[in-house]
Amino acid sequence: MHIRVGYELIYDCPQPTPMLLSLHIHFTRASDLVVPDHLITRPSVPITAYRDSFGNWCSRIVAPQGELRLSTDAVVNDRGERDPVVPSAQQHLVQELPEETLLFLLGSRYCETDLLSEAAWALFHTAPVGWGRVQAICDFVHQHITFGYAHARATRTAWEAFNERVGVCRDFTHLAVAFCRCMNIPARYCTGYLSDIGQPPPYSPMDFAAWFEVYLGGQWHTFDARNNTPRIGRVLIARGRDAADVALTNTFGPNTLKSFQVWTHEVNAGA
Repeated sequence: MHIRVGYELIYDCPQPTPMLLSLHIHFTRASDLVVPDHLITRPSVPITAYRDSFGNWCSRIVAPQGELRLSTDAVVNDRGERDPVVPSAQQHLVQELPEETLLFLLGSRYCETDLLSEAAWALFHTAPVGWGRVQAICDFVHQHITFGYAHARATRTAWEAFNERVGVCRDFTHLAVAFCRCMNIPARYCTGYLSDIGQPPPYSPMDFAAWFEVYLGGQWHTFDARNNTPRIGRVLIARGRDAADVALTNTFGPNTLKSFQVWTHEVNAGA
């Protein structure tokens, strides 16, 4: 299937303001782009592209004084299949893990493994090792946190989400990632587009989504504690340790986000 994805972000800056943007579809989906996700700025400003330390495609701009519109409108070719479920995927011993996964065992800005380790082992030490343990973590987090946009807070950590029991998709993801790391399972935070394809209505307003990947059985697998069910049409933008590594925009000066729109939906193959 073909999936149309895009966004329109409108900022107002009282002075020229440097910005770092993580808004490009991940390079692993580059061959799936039917219509590229070119970053369009209005007014036009110079854009410098770079790849960050996690391999994500990013951009640098200086937003001019006044209103700035950032947008893209792309089409992605997708298999149209739900996230794979691999119950046989086994957990590796820490000493057997590839070096590139070890970073994702450690605590990070929003995932306080030191504070959550005791709770994690109390909750999940009897769960089946491997896929079953990650699924047990997702089941717990899905039931433990109440979702609501009114609960959104950019500074909420996994520990705070565990205690406050409210949040949005990033909070579900941070808590699940932290629990996995506490149980010696490498876990990395993901952000991107997630459609409602294959889901029954009613649909919530579209937004960027957060999920996570764990390293089991020699490869990375997708899990989603917020939705807790395999979904169709995930389009990855960026991966990192937590939301601090994959912020959609980092601004270095005062600004106001005046408008925020995201879209992702199936289109006809010939569209």
